[in-house]
Amino acid sequence: MSHRYSHDVLIIGSGAAGLTAALNLPRHLRIAVLSKTALRSGSTQWAQGGIAAVLEATDSLEDHVRDTMAAGAGLCHEEAVRHTVSNGRASIDWLVEQGVRFTRTDDDSGFHLTREGGHSHRRIIHAADATGRAVADVLCDRAQEAENIEIFEHRVAVDLITHRKLFLPGNRCVGAYVLNREDQHVEVFRARFVVLATGGASKTYLYTSNPDGASGDGIAIAWRAGCRVANMEFNQFHPTCLYHPNAKSFLITEAVRGEGGHLLLPDGSRFMHRFDPQGELAPRDIVARAIDHEMKRLGADYLHLDISHKPAAFIREHFPTIYEKCLEFGIDITREPIPVVPAAHYTCGGITVDHAARTDINQLYAIGEASFTGLHGANRMASNSLLECLVYGRAAAEDIAASCSHVPTPPEVPDWDESQVRDSDEDVVIAHNWNELRHFMWDYVGIVRTSKRLQRAKHRVDLLSREIREFYSNYRVSNDLLELRNLVTVSDLIICSALQRQESRGLHYTLDFPQTRDKPEDTLLTPTSFMAPSP
Repeated sequence: MSHRYSHDVLIIGSGAAGLTAALNLPRHLRIAVLSKTALRSGSTQWAQGGIAAVLEATDSLEDHVRDTMAAGAGLCHEEAVRHTVSNGRASIDWLVEQGVRFTRTDDDSGFHLTREGGHSHRRIIHAADATGRAVADVLCDRAQEAENIEIFEHRVAVDLITHRKLFLPGNRCVGAYVLNREDQHVEVFRARFVVLATGGASKTYLYTSNPDGASGDGIAIAWRAGCRVANMEFNQFHPTCLYHPNAKSFLITEAVRGEGGHLLLPDGSRFMHRFDPQGELAPRDIVARAIDHEMKRLGADYLHLDISHKPAAFIREHFPTIYEKCLEFGIDITREPIPVVPAAHYTCGGITVDHAARTDINQLYAIGEASFTGLHGANRMASNSLLECLVYGRAAAEDIAASCSHVPTPPEVPDWDESQVRDSDEDVVIAHNWNELRHFMWDYVGIVRTSKRLQRAKHRVDLLSREIREFYSNYRVSNDLLELRNLVTVSDLIICSALQRQESRGLHYTLDFPQTRDKPEDTLLTPTSFMAPSP
């Protein structure tokens, strides 16, 4: 028999978005927060650069809106951009109230702000070069202190429980089936409201800056439940990840370039001026494509990012985490350049939501990287991601608080049925399919695409989908099987979206359609089983 839990709000994901929502909900609501691994893990911990917000009189909301729209290559939804940017200062003030200690100026007169690619002003508030860790640590502390928040670690969602799944009328989400990774049993979590805060899908690719959990779980389970997704073709590749055989997923923050770092070819010459007038401070899609182009042109395994011309004390003060990490691999960034390569970094598309983070299914919300708000367009501007987590996490909490009094207790839910499955003796199939998927996504659906490559990827992903459906139907679920199932679903969404976009725009660059169309349009995918929300 399954373990069963009942709460007012179930939040799947324990990063900045999920914990922001949890901490902004009324204290009388009973909240469950599911963490895929240990609580203090996930993508938020890895965010180095900071949070973009208008905090000085020399900056303006209009400038932040204009910069974001420009970086988004014509696909940003202006109302979503204005909504996010206008709530920036309040979100930062809330973090400061929670106890986040941001870096201050040398004279302690205010917060130190840095500048990153695409921004016309210094507006990135940060905690040295470990902003994500500083934010996550404080939010985790506050969540653990809250009497109404119950944290469940090592849990991964299998599927959402909806009225349709229960053969009931209406269009409501009432919980989720969840795998307990420690005892390998599937549990039942019932809730009046469910919030997906599961992060992105960069683990789809062979090389990624993300931690292992970024397997698109929320996007995949929402799609299977009947939610639309949008703009999945826009996968942001961070231009600069540390290239070293032992440096798994270590990002070199864009702030290094913001503080004067130079990108160099193997011969030591700069090259970014040939691709964009902003040079190293061009938007990420341009920088990543330029690095990819030069690596392929020269047959180089990596290029260099050099900030050693700055004073050593300045480098150690502003980038202590990067300095120490590179030193572990024998690289002294105060004296020599850093070897770097692009890597999959951020999923700009996701589950479609409105300004209150509501999805197509009643009482189901999506926030953070799993969602599509319209903020990022065809290319996310640096340091807007944590801002989006905060703004929409608080918006979801506000909407739940306003409607909780008239949302009834969920119906009874059956246990997870394992009567027709057995333990797997073929886990090698999972490992092989996982490896194949990430390789062909990198080779065929990467920074530069062609229609032929995309069609090959579609053929491969269709074959994998059939194999995994058969495997899922016959064997007990495991974390690896669930992640592979979700990655294949998300990969298919990425490929289908990329095939539909017959132009080059932002992060989607195809040699077959190098021009950008005059009329910008989102790529919206609808599940064949989708039912429109009831009034």
